[in-house]
Amino acid sequence: MQFTVAIDGPAAAGKGTISKAVAAHFGFAHLDTGLLYRAVGARVLTGDDAIAAARGLTTADLERPSLRTGEVAQEASKVAVIPEVRHALLEFQREFAEREGGAVLDGRDIGTVICPDAQVKVFVTASAEVRADRRYKELVAQDPEIKLAEVLADVIARDKRDSERATAPLVAAKDALLIDTSDLSIPEAVAQVVAAIDEARGA
Repeated sequence: MQFTVAIDGPAAAGKGTISKAVAAHFGFAHLDTGLLYRAVGARVLTGDDAIAAARGLTTADLERPSLRTGEVAQEASKVAVIPEVRHALLEFQREFAEREGGAVLDGRDIGTVICPDAQVKVFVTASAEVRADRRYKELVAQDPEIKLAEVLADVIARDKRDSERATAPLVAAKDALLIDTSDLSIPEAVAQVVAAIDEARGA
């Protein structure tokens, strides 16, 4: 059984947490596609060429503990605007989406570019202020000197870069279920996605 769920949205909107919960609920495989770009970004930070890094990416690259740092996140957003990098990672994502047993992919262009024929598409968002506060709470444990204003500025800059890039900009698919988590709990958001999948599967 092949069934693809595409979940898109900006940083810290909650799409990763929602995607993991939905995948666990249905027993689907899950892929955080942002990790692919973070892995390329991490290799660029160590001196590798972005396109070469994307073409030579391995599963070991996805397991590096440094992928969740703010520095890597910013570099990931920069390499994601490079068409050759996106092309190199395209087939990896599509093959994952078509695996037997169902798959949930979360990222920024899953429903629009990677899996435009996904049976269920979701776009998860939240205000920049709410997302910055969430990211700040994650990062301050690693760096007590970090300021909320800095994190907000980074979130806004990344949103601008992701939404204005020429290749696969961050935008909701026309037929996507829109979920705003600014004032919505994760369990409530997960319930909405589960209901959409059940409906699509005729459950």
